[in-house]
Parts: sequence; C-alpha cells; structure tokens
Amino acid sequence: MTAVTHLFSLHRRARRRNLPAFALLVATSLFVSACQPDDAGSLLDQSAHELPEEQDAFWGSLLELCGMAFEGTDDEVRRVMHVRHCSPDEIQIPLHVDDDRSRTWILTRHAEGLRLKHDHRHEDGTEEEVTQYGGDTRDAGSAASQDFYADDFTGELVPGAGNNIWTMELEPGASFAYQLVRTGEDWQVRWEFDLTRPVEAPPAPWGYEDTEPTH
Repeated sequence: MTAVTHLFSLHRRARRRNLPAFALLVATSLFVSACQPDDAGSLLDQSAHELPEEQDAFWGSLLELCGMAFEGTDDEVRRVMHVRHCSPDEIQIPLHVDDDRSRTWILTRHAEGLRLKHDHRHEDGTEEEVTQYGGDTRDAGSAASQDFYADDFTGELVPGAGNNIWTMELEPGASFAYQLVRTGEDWQVRWEFDLTRPVEAPPAPWGYEDTEPTH
C-alpha cells in the first residue's frame, strides 16, 4: 500500500469510528514527511462510496497511474494500456492492440464494491453488438488483486460468459495484469503490462476522440 492510500485508509477509519478532529490531524502528521497532497489522494477523498480498505488501496494504486500508458509483455502483438481518465468513482483504461482502438476497460466504484465493464466501439465510434459486458466484485479482495464476476447482463449477452471471472492484478511500480477465466472450462486469457517503463500515450480510443484525458 502506498503512503497516499494508507493515509486515506486512516482517515476513513477515523471517520467511521467518529473519532475527534484532532485524531485525523495526528494521522495526517504521521505521514506528512512520507507524501505530499496529490491528485490521487484528492480523488480518493472525493469518492461518494466508502469501501473496504483493500479496495481503496487497489483503487488508489490505479489512480496513481492516471495519464500514463504501458506496453504489454507479449511479443506477438503490441498491447498498450492507457490510464486515460480518472474521477473519484470512475477510471477508464483504453486497451490498444496494434492499431485497433476498439476496447476500453471502465472501472467504477459503487455502494457494494467495484465494477468492471468492457466498452467495445467500431472505428466510427458506435457501439459493437457485444459490448458493456463485465461484472462486480463479491468480496474485499486485496490491495494487489480484484476479481470481477460476470453479471446477469453478460450471461444473457454472450452464451457461457455467465461463468466468467475477470481478475486485475496490480503491483505498484512493477506490473499490471488482466486475466479472464471461465469456471468449468480449461482455458484462460492473461495479459501482463510492464509498469517500470511508461510509453508514449496513444491516440484516443474509438468513440472518445471528443473527450480530453485527465492527468
């Protein structure tokens, strides 16, 4: 857990326990030499949803990547993930595969946890027939990993996909991984990205050319 997300967690716990204001001041002073106020910490504190500290930490680590792009470790194709847009309760991560700019991962915070959706667009910006599928977390997960279980919409949209489990793993300063498994079937998709070497941000994904990235 980074200093920013750990400080945020202390603030959340102090508020939940109705501790006096001076307790928050003490928590802040403990970390003032370790970190300075930054955009990630500010966005975390603005969230409308209080979640378990494991999910707060995972979310905070993603926010700290905002504006940056990273290349995948697969040599067969060039995959680039771009943490393009961040707000207190939504993070958009376009996934570029060579020149294909059709995919965007959209993560949101809601009252029950975290949600992952897959936004697929044609080159003209219109939605593909199979799009907006994904699912929600069912438990707190960990600061390094979150599992998303397919929702009912996904099961109806894609035959068999109701058993999908997507996993996102994040080791700050080292690696990010996206994985899909389908329970009851012996296969998986796993893509890994190198966080040690940021690359130039790619163009906007299809359908988002009129939106500005946040940094």
